Amino acid sequence: MNRIKSILALLLLFTWNVFFAQEIQGELKKWHKVTLVFEGPETSEKADQNPFLNYRLNVTFTHPVTQEKFVVPGYFAADGNAGNTGAEAGNIWKVHFTPDQIGKWNYEVDFKKGKWAAIRTSQKIKSADYMDGQNGTFTITETDKTGRDLRGKGRLQYVNERYLKFQNGEYFLKCGSDAPENFLAYDQFDGTFQNDGHKDNLVKSWSAHLQDWKAGDPIWKENKGKEIIGAINYLASKGMNAFSFLTMNIAGDDQNVFPYIDYDTWDRFDTSKLDQWEMLFEHADKLGMFMHFKTLEHENQGLLDNGGTGLHTKLYFRELIARFSHHLALNWNLAEETGDWTETPPTFPIDAAERIRLAEYLWETDPYKHHLVIHNGAWFGPIYGANTKFTGASLQTNNADFSRVHSQTLKVLEEAKSAGKVWAVAVDEPGDHRHSLIPDAEDSAHDNARKNGLWGAMMAGAWGTEWYFGYEHPHSDLTCQDFRSRDLFWDQGKICLDFFNNNKIPVWEMESDDALISSEGDFVFAKPGAIYVVYLKNGGETSLDLGNSSNEFDVSWYNPRKGGALQKGKVKSISGAGKHSLGLPPLKKERTNDWVVLLTKK
Repeated sequence: MNRIKSILALLLLFTWNVFFAQEIQGELKKWHKVTLVFEGPETSEKADQNPFLNYRLNVTFTHPVTQEKFVVPGYFAADGNAGNTGAEAGNIWKVHFTPDQIGKWNYEVDFKKGKWAAIRTSQKIKSADYMDGQNGTFTITETDKTGRDLRGKGRLQYVNERYLKFQNGEYFLKCGSDAPENFLAYDQFDGTFQNDGHKDNLVKSWSAHLQDWKAGDPIWKENKGKEIIGAINYLASKGMNAFSFLTMNIAGDDQNVFPYIDYDTWDRFDTSKLDQWEMLFEHADKLGMFMHFKTLEHENQGLLDNGGTGLHTKLYFRELIARFSHHLALNWNLAEETGDWTETPPTFPIDAAERIRLAEYLWETDPYKHHLVIHNGAWFGPIYGANTKFTGASLQTNNADFSRVHSQTLKVLEEAKSAGKVWAVAVDEPGDHRHSLIPDAEDSAHDNARKNGLWGAMMAGAWGTEWYFGYEHPHSDLTCQDFRSRDLFWDQGKICLDFFNNNKIPVWEMESDDALISSEGDFVFAKPGAIYVVYLKNGGETSLDLGNSSNEFDVSWYNPRKGGALQKGKVKSISGAGKHSLGLPPLKKERTNDWVVLLTKK
């Protein structure tokens, strides 16, 4: 009898291993993507029992030493390789996790089945069997990545300050592209969007960036993906470290980007297309690129659940989180140009309370608590406060010469702090919708963009900028397929980042104080008595008020048009309380151009 029991136990163990096999994929290193792969129920994107809505896969990861815990959503992955096979059916389910501690991690699987199970939090939903209750361990070692690769820096986090910070201790300043918003409307992604009759003329090839793809870079289906991979390669090669994109623009300006199996089905996801998005995003991590997920836009913010936080809205955001929240540097933007809450009647039936509820849902669902922002159509007033989950603003302004960027950045920072929370503010759409950052062919100098937009934002305390392309120009926010159309401006963006990064400017300790400078309209960013950055839009001679400080300061100059090393003018140092002349810029022929003055305490 005991022998029979032993045989039955072995058979049961064999059956468990065959049908509920679990595989761990990826480099088992700190801050790297680790994927748990499960064999679950055989199903498909169009199965009667909706695998996206009526199953809920969560895996809880726990570090036994630090007691850190992450509850990570999983998803139906078809055959497990849908990005290459185009599969719509299969029995593979996945969970992505980026551990932030070395050592042993324990995991436990929760796999449930029932009506709307994916968006329900009830513990009474019945087991889906298969891998439900399975547990195990794996061991994580130190990262071996360096340079721009985000896997050597860790997760970028909101830390109750104006600047986001990597887990390795580095603060992050960004500069990159905010356009085109339909970046993902790429003709080599799977799906029906290319020929479904919804603005198919706006589908992109990104052919101008085929030259930027490199051997060894990702492709799918043997030879696809090179052009869009090349596009972010190009931005990274110019020193940019951010790009943005809509993930759903049904009923919007473009109508070719959505995660679903088709334009009219909002509860079933295209597994192969989303796998291909993931290949692009994973490559972006290696390039050190911040990803700005714009999840809704003005035109469709009332589409799902009439703008409420209901079934379709929760399912949409859960799928985004399950598939992409493991990436290290991103923010969730809950709506681009969110509707005006003050209009009568409102643009859409959405009020601030509903946006606050949506932010709470994301905060509860996202295991990594990524930076949560919203982009202003209406102003931010109703969503300020210590009790909302918003951690910052994605700011747009509305003057063609970028002249409101500095003042509007200061306004948001001051208002948010007064309401009870320090926000991290990025200027993601400086300028106006008609022009903004126009092509090099029309404005090779980009003086207003550089002076008022780029430096205006950074000198106010923004943690970065992204650049929108106006509708009245070639390569616009919908039609751009060549980032080289703004090649000369990307150089200026890198020059700005280089100044702050290479000179180790402690921006997180500094505040805007333009009243310290004698020249009207210029900017000062300071930690009084320790360091001052002065931006002179038109050069010339000016005076800086050191207040009561008795310290001595070295005076250096930086060229924001050409970059390079710090330079010296005739005034090499100043000391003592009160106002002091900074002298003239070092290059006589360029003294009426913009300059940066850096004063550091000796």
